[in-house]
Amino acid sequence: MRMNSKGQVTIPAELRHRLGFATGDEVEVIDDGGTLRIVRAQDLTRGQQAVRRVRGILGPGRTTTEVMELTRGE
Repeated sequence: MRMNSKGQVTIPAELRHRLGFATGDEVEVIDDGGTLRIVRAQDLTRGQQAVRRVRGILGPGRTTTEVMELTRGE
């Protein structure tokens, strides 16, 4: 398969049917150590979904203290 100009790919029908994906299902695309995984969004808790959305935004190697200082504008 090929990715289109919008970054979209088509999941083959046989896989969608076998794995129970249906039109309108919400999915998450997860970077799992350089491999992309597609999972149903409802399979993740709201907390897990939030963490996946923000993971890596501030770059690698920041401590909690550094992140809090950035958040507070210190």
